[in-house]
Amino acid sequence: MDAIIYSLPFLMNGLGVTLLVSAIVVALSLVIGVLLGIGLIYGPWPLRWLIRLLSDCIRGIPILVLIFVVYYGLPPLGLNLSSFWAAVLALTVFKSAHVIEYVRGAVTSIPRGQMEAGMAIGLIFPQRLRYVILPQAMRRFLPPWLNGVTDAVKGSALVSLLGVVDLMQAINQVIGRTYEPLPLYVLGALMYFAINYSLSTLSKVLERRYSYIRE
Repeated sequence: MDAIIYSLPFLMNGLGVTLLVSAIVVALSLVIGVLLGIGLIYGPWPLRWLIRLLSDCIRGIPILVLIFVVYYGLPPLGLNLSSFWAAVLALTVFKSAHVIEYVRGAVTSIPRGQMEAGMAIGLIFPQRLRYVILPQAMRRFLPPWLNGVTDAVKGSALVSLLGVVDLMQAINQVIGRTYEPLPLYVLGALMYFAINYSLSTLSKVLERRYSYIRE
């Protein structure tokens, strides 16, 4: 118990870094993934081919390998990033590739007749996207995206490998002082569980709220 009380200030600081990394990654990957996802569906064929290749390659690379590639590969190219931003960049690239697929699946699930109906009433392409396609696709996009957010939170633990003092690194530092690993790892696991369980619950609520087939 003494080790847990002693560790709380350090773990709360680490938790703040974990939440910050997760929030930045989720926000950036959402914007980038939605834009590229729309480009994958409606862009000219060279753009579609490039985005398809990028998405498939990134999703086929283990996230740990991608983090090390960014951290150690960019400095020789003249781009020096701190360990924090290198980890954020790698996680953002990885999650953006997944968001592209969420967008593709959600948008392509909308019947083509919806786009044709928008054309019939005189809407131009951006208006058809904004008022017809995206509001319907959003209902199918949100549940898998929120599941992806939980993956981003769990994946943020890998930033500790670059020396970023997140929750996982804070736990390891305190263990090095107290030599009591079990209660600290259990406490850390409970913190991660609390965050991800809340997100999973929200995902289930949205899935029921926006379900097309109701019992």
